[in-house]
Amino acid sequence: MRKLFLILALFVSACAAPPGPQPTPRPPRVERPAAKLPPAEAIRNFRYVVRRMEPVAERICIENTRNIPCDFRIVVDDRPGLPPNAFQTIDRNGRPVIAFTRALIGDVRNPDELAFVMGHEAAHHILGHIPRQQRSAIKGAVLGGLIGVLVGVDESGLRTAEELGATIAVRSYSKDLELEADRLGTIITARAGFSPVRGAEYFNRIPDPGDRFLGTHPPNAKRIAVVRQTAARLGIH
Repeated sequence: MRKLFLILALFVSACAAPPGPQPTPRPPRVERPAAKLPPAEAIRNFRYVVRRMEPVAERICIENTRNIPCDFRIVVDDRPGLPPNAFQTIDRNGRPVIAFTRALIGDVRNPDELAFVMGHEAAHHILGHIPRQQRSAIKGAVLGGLIGVLVGVDESGLRTAEELGATIAVRSYSKDLELEADRLGTIITARAGFSPVRGAEYFNRIPDPGDRFLGTHPPNAKRIAVVRQTAARLGIH
C-alpha cells in the first residue's frame, strides 16, 4: 500500500509563497482580447481579485459547510518554469490553500477570468472534493488489491494493481467534480462582483482536454456551457 499513500499525499501537498500586500483601488478594466497584460497590471489585478474574492469565498464556505476550516490562504507558486495553473490543497494544519502559478497570473486577460479561476478552486474545498477523492482512491486501491490477490500476482504486481485501482476510481468521476466546482465557482465569482460568464472565456484560450475516457477534466465547451447555464438560472451575466 506504499504507493497508495503517495497517491493520497498528492491531494494535500503544496509548495508556494504568499502574495504581496493588497492595494485598495480597483484596477481599470482594460479590453485585451489577444495580448497578455503588462506584468504590473497583472499583479494589480491579482491583488485586487484576491482582496475581493477571499472574504466572499470564506463566507460561502461558512454558510454551506460544517466543521471544516474556511480561512483560505491564497499563495503564489513561484517556482520557475511552471505552466499556467491553479490548484486547491490543504496545508499541514488543515487550512485550505489556493495556489496560482505566476504563469497563470500573467496569462489571464482581465480580473473576471482570474476571479472565476479562484472561485472554481475555492468551490473544490467547499464541496469537499479532496476527502471525496481520497475515499475513492482508498476504495479503488482495496478493490484493485483484491483482484490482484485473486489472480495470483506477486508483491510488485499487487502494488501495481492497488495503484491502478486508485487511479481509475479517482478519475472515473473527476470530470463531475470539475463541473460541480464550475457551478459553485460561478456563484462565488458573481457574489464577489465579477462576471463568471466573462471569466469562463478563459477556457477558449487553453488546451481542450476533449472527452477522453478517464480524463481528469471535461471538454472546455461543456464547462463554458455549465457556467452560462448556472448564470442564466440565477439571473447573472
